[in-house]
Amino acid sequence: MNTTATASATVAAPRPSILVVDDDPDLLRLMQIRLSAAGYAVTTAESAERALAQLAVARPRVVVTDLRMSGMDGMALFQSIQAQNAALPVIILTAHGTIPDAVAAVKGGVFGYLTKPFEARTLLTEIERAISLGGGAGDGLAEADEGWRKEILTRNPAMEEVLSKARLVADSEASVFVYGESGTGKELMARAIHNASRRHDQPFVAINCGAIPEQLLESELFGHVRGSFTGATRDHKGLFLTANKGTLFLDEIGDMPVPLQVKLLRVLQERQVRPVGSTQSFDVDVRVISATHRNIEAEMAAGNFREDLYYRLNVVALHLPPLSERREDIPLLTNYFVTHIAEKYGRNISGFAPEAIEALLAAPWPGNVRQLYNVVEQAVALATTPLIPAPLVQQAIQHQQSEFASFEDARRKFEREYLAQILRITDGNVTQAARLAKRNRTEFYKLLQRHQLDPKLFKNLKQD
Repeated sequence: MNTTATASATVAAPRPSILVVDDDPDLLRLMQIRLSAAGYAVTTAESAERALAQLAVARPRVVVTDLRMSGMDGMALFQSIQAQNAALPVIILTAHGTIPDAVAAVKGGVFGYLTKPFEARTLLTEIERAISLGGGAGDGLAEADEGWRKEILTRNPAMEEVLSKARLVADSEASVFVYGESGTGKELMARAIHNASRRHDQPFVAINCGAIPEQLLESELFGHVRGSFTGATRDHKGLFLTANKGTLFLDEIGDMPVPLQVKLLRVLQERQVRPVGSTQSFDVDVRVISATHRNIEAEMAAGNFREDLYYRLNVVALHLPPLSERREDIPLLTNYFVTHIAEKYGRNISGFAPEAIEALLAAPWPGNVRQLYNVVEQAVALATTPLIPAPLVQQAIQHQQSEFASFEDARRKFEREYLAQILRITDGNVTQAARLAKRNRTEFYKLLQRHQLDPKLFKNLKQD
């Protein structure tokens, strides 16, 4: 996603938050005092059920829970947390611990298991280790200034869970596949992973595979040598070599032609790239992050995407929720955007009227964060008062809903119009039309079938 969906903020460094769960009020108070004195922001819950209700609103960095409680016990609480937030560390405390219990708990995914009585330093060490391994995700806006994820503002628990997974996978070399609708911030997520990785001081290179013609995409990815094709007047390094030692982000990889998928797979397997027209291969050390808004499983079933490449790229999958599922982020993003845009335009705009915020919260947002930015920008540009009124916002939303089209919709429209035009020019002659389009006849027929265009209907329509 381009800079129009970028959100950054400068806030005070937050204290890591801890949720402590215990049905003994005295012990709960004691734990709160000790952890607060150690520099943590502590929230408490007197039951597992109350803890789950709190976790639905805000996500701490660590959960510390007693094992034996009335109602849902600590292990049941852990299992509920794991089902929703698998990367959230849980430390269980118990006065009834045995070695088999501890082993079983740790094998089940519990981060730590301490038997009472325990030294306060032991618990603090476990919490520090959990925060270190769990990365920086959590705490909503309070965490948003952390360097690796500074461009992503959110208070949404589902988005925080994705960020937590992203922070964990960043420390590895695993390939990541980011799924999400257009405008949800897939490139921002890829950049955040790069920033949190050991490659952060090396290049981050991004390319939209659906925005470049097939003939040029191979050259853009792998490079070419001078004279390898018409127009190749000089050597071109290619993005794999440009991103060497760093990260290459392949956006909309679902649009990559199958023949090029084969070549990409070979590069990933051999860790070598050969520029177009060259007889020499070059070693490359690149971490690949891919993204798509397509249903890749459906594309594979239709033969449009190779399974072996998919499994090579999809070691870890991250699913970005659409803006319609993270509406609590709309005021947060809107406030940032209006400040940023008003400063850029030199406008004295202080914000939105309450009714305008309600209109923003109620809108469907098919274009997600990118569309939200566009609405805010239009409202700022047309505002005549410091506080943007609801009618101006509603007008901007209606305009965006009628004018906003996803990249895929725009591309599909262009393809259909292009094919219809070339069929008119060639009087419905498919061989001649394919030649003009520089596509082989079989591929051209597939394009016509995709857009349900019958060449016979273009006979005798040849333009002067």
